[in-house]
Amino acid sequence: MRWNDKRYYALNTYLRSRHGEKVGKLSLSAGLTCPNRDGSLSTGGCIFCSEDGSGTFAGCPSSSIQEQIRAQKEVQRSKWPVNKYMAYFQSYTNTYGDPKKLEKLYLSALEDEEVCGVAIATRPDCLDMPILDVLEGLNNKTHLWVELGLQTIHARSARWMNRGYELSVFENALKNLKDRHIETVVHIIVGLPGESTEDILQTVRYLSCMGIDGIKIHLLHVIEGTTLHATYESEAFEILEMQAYIEITVQILENLAPNIVVHRLTGDGAKETLVAPRWPLRKRAVLNGIDKRLKELDTWQGRLFQEKDC
Repeated sequence: MRWNDKRYYALNTYLRSRHGEKVGKLSLSAGLTCPNRDGSLSTGGCIFCSEDGSGTFAGCPSSSIQEQIRAQKEVQRSKWPVNKYMAYFQSYTNTYGDPKKLEKLYLSALEDEEVCGVAIATRPDCLDMPILDVLEGLNNKTHLWVELGLQTIHARSARWMNRGYELSVFENALKNLKDRHIETVVHIIVGLPGESTEDILQTVRYLSCMGIDGIKIHLLHVIEGTTLHATYESEAFEILEMQAYIEITVQILENLAPNIVVHRLTGDGAKETLVAPRWPLRKRAVLNGIDKRLKELDTWQGRLFQEKDC
């Protein structure tokens, strides 16, 4: 199966079909925090989370949303000239706070006439009924998707990363979002210590059967100053090499339901703070390597997916 020039359902393909043209993404910081950092659950956060709440490329939290949008557009226009954007609330947990204040933040992004939708990154345990009502209203006004950081279905890995919630919490959040017809994108991490390729594929098959709309695939990478950085220096656990990551990602795509949009195939950090591995900074080489391997094997997203197995 082919999606234009790709063997997987790329985000660019999806956005072009929905909005009629290429759509950029503006990474924003709402100046929020996280229950896994403010003491509600923990003060350490997830093991891989940086001080900026994994919003490395997001706007300045001291600036208004409109100011961040203008600044981000200026940076992006020299690289990707587009006329439409998704406003991406990226840093920390973007449904964690007073629902009325959060609603104002979301709606402020839509004041820019070039913003055609909103993406909100959050945790499954920060989606109570009042915020779900806000999201439902926003979904009726614009193109919305909500991103959930699941990372893995395996409890041992969840404990290791200090995720802070059980799989049942994710399932309940996903059901509530689906009941409101809100697109849901799920993050997974490849390369967690102790997880085999089969463990990773179990997570992928589970998500394919849960009816998610999109997926972001990340490599476990070490950012300076994180708890993971300290763990890496003391334990020196194995980090995947590029070719191994490519091989696993191809298998992920083969087992992924063909209707799920692939929002990301690899993740990285800022070159100034990325400790290990350094090869993700060669992002184009990674993406080309995945495309090449799919072609060599004459395989594609969903080739091994069987709906009857769900």
